[in-house]
Amino acid sequence: MNHAAAKMALQFYLDHGVDEALLDEAQDRTVLREVPKPSIEAKRAGPPLPQSPASDMVVGKSERRDEAVKLAKAAQTIDALRDAVASFDGVTIKKTATNLVFCDGNPDARVMVIGEAPGADEDRQGKPFVGVTGQLLDRILKCINLGRDEEDVAQAVYMSNILNWRPPGNRTPSLAEIELSLPFIERHIQLVQPDLLIFCGGVSAKSLLGSTESISRLRKRWHDYTPQTPELTKNAKPISAIVTYHPEYLLKTPAQKRSVWADMLEIQKKLKELS
Repeated sequence: MNHAAAKMALQFYLDHGVDEALLDEAQDRTVLREVPKPSIEAKRAGPPLPQSPASDMVVGKSERRDEAVKLAKAAQTIDALRDAVASFDGVTIKKTATNLVFCDGNPDARVMVIGEAPGADEDRQGKPFVGVTGQLLDRILKCINLGRDEEDVAQAVYMSNILNWRPPGNRTPSLAEIELSLPFIERHIQLVQPDLLIFCGGVSAKSLLGSTESISRLRKRWHDYTPQTPELTKNAKPISAIVTYHPEYLLKTPAQKRSVWADMLEIQKKLKELS
């Protein structure tokens, strides 16, 4: 047996979110199986009612949302908010994630970058935007003299995500998961008080701007961000926000790097204006 090849195969599966065996033996999916005919009782009962997808399995969603808002509003510091997110059990993906992915960078930074959800690398390290995706984002930000490791607040960046737990298999977050996570990220923004927000990807942009427009339409212009959570809107001041493509998308579509470079130049220009 080639142990090195087997190890590489296992690592490949882990990197792509395949981290759980459902059966003890492999199943041959190429074998045709006979579909059982419905019983007379089933025919009389009519078609089954549509079931909610597994991604939306959130127990008592309205009650859980109220709890999320209560916990978020009570947090008066970033550390307190981290503890609140860690203690909140309303989102089921917490059970399948390895680590809480809360933030990285300088909390005093003028610029805050927000993605959608942690991936496999982020889940392992407990930090947003790491691995190949994070390295690309760091290089992009460095081109306009910004970085997560900068101590100078004028050049520093702070990072987080809409969701703080990795969805299984790196799937797109469900609407229910976003709704329950929104109070926490919006309170996070309020505690950091950045001068400028960068929304990476469509999920981040649509959720925090309350928009249904595509990312291509949301790009190329500045937005005034205000909280989408009604309970957090009191005394909230608009923050300049720009939408750009997620670095993971750029890895798959390198031709869009030119568009992101244009976004970076707009950010550089805006920071000078705000100074």
